[in-house]
Amino acid sequence: MRAKQFLSSLFACLMTLPAWASVDIQHWTTPQGARVYFVENHDIPMLDVAVDFPAGSRLERAEKNGVAALTHAMLDQGAGGLSDIAIAKRFADVGATLGGIFEQDRAGVSLRTLSSARERDIALALMLTVLHKPEFPESVMRRERARVLAALRDEESRPGEIAQKAFYQALYGNQGYGLPPSGTAKTLGRIKRNDLLAWYRARYRAGDAVISIIGDMSRADAEQLALRIAVGLPQGSSAETATGSAAMPPVEKRITHPSAQSHVLMGQVAIARSDADYFPLYVGNHVLGGGGFDSRILEEVRQKRGYAYSAYSYFIPMAQPGPFLIGLQTKNAQANDALKVARETVARFVAEGPTEAELTQAKNNLVGGFPLRIDSNQKILGYLRAIGFYRLPLTYLDDWGKNVEGVTLEQIRDAFKRRVNPENMSVVIVGGNAG
Repeated sequence: MRAKQFLSSLFACLMTLPAWASVDIQHWTTPQGARVYFVENHDIPMLDVAVDFPAGSRLERAEKNGVAALTHAMLDQGAGGLSDIAIAKRFADVGATLGGIFEQDRAGVSLRTLSSARERDIALALMLTVLHKPEFPESVMRRERARVLAALRDEESRPGEIAQKAFYQALYGNQGYGLPPSGTAKTLGRIKRNDLLAWYRARYRAGDAVISIIGDMSRADAEQLALRIAVGLPQGSSAETATGSAAMPPVEKRITHPSAQSHVLMGQVAIARSDADYFPLYVGNHVLGGGGFDSRILEEVRQKRGYAYSAYSYFIPMAQPGPFLIGLQTKNAQANDALKVARETVARFVAEGPTEAELTQAKNNLVGGFPLRIDSNQKILGYLRAIGFYRLPLTYLDDWGKNVEGVTLEQIRDAFKRRVNPENMSVVIVGGNAG
């Protein structure tokens, strides 16, 4: 869907919630197997709807890498006899915004519309047309492929993009999460219109759909809407055909690039989103590299030695085990020294864990900032989508603070020792003297 690849929207109409307000998530499954997550809220006359599918790039075959992203991008580029221009104009006429998300695990469509009957009904009918009747016109496909190829050429000039792709390939090889989400020039050239149709029919199925709804709508109307969505989709469920969890042996890649700074990434395959170690690792990493100026990596690499402006670490839990990543940018001549300090900092943290004071500060920061994560309908929608797709508990938002507060020093030390091995990490360095 062109640039509409992210959950955030420039046209967001925010609804402020009181701190720690409970989010009442209602859940049911349609007869077609679609899982529905609904929050009823009549405070503002807006409705947000999203439909997500396990249709991300990790499920592709390597030789047709890019078909998932291209299929998703073209859903609203011609559907139900309407051209891309006609679809965009009709959404604009009723003040609605069609968005989308495309990731390695999932692909989805989102809609923000006024809840007044006329505008809502027109916008929902258009969204259903996009979801149910995409046409993937040949001429538009050629245009979209050319656009993606131009973007890929641009990425070849950016060391950060080069490092990111090389990092995932180092961890997963040419499979699953190791595949570039947008594909490559070679694989895009192999993709035909029939490949898009086949991917849509196989991956955008009612039995796999996660429907998230929040806003000014009754439960009865939400049930009817979810049913309308599910009935018009390809029926049944898709089979899992690929995995992103087959980790490769650790490697070190040095890629020469004419840049003043080196981009350094280091990490390994770590955890899935459903993993029981999620909260100990999440809270512990806030101390290690996720807490900004309060984190150890930034203190050691920047504050004490001035090697980099930014240095960080984070876990990327996905449907299959995703990476633990440490990243920084530094002068070419300092890349090896900065990498050494980062590795030593991680090793020391794995061996010792945080202090009691660090853990207390991390919990205060995380719990204190959480209300800002659910202070709008669209932010809650993002959580609904994740809760549904990754099958998290319905009480996830209400329990989040308790889960953070309940993490102990011993849990963090135990989880990091089992999950993170500083001597078993792949390294990617892209810069002026990386070779």
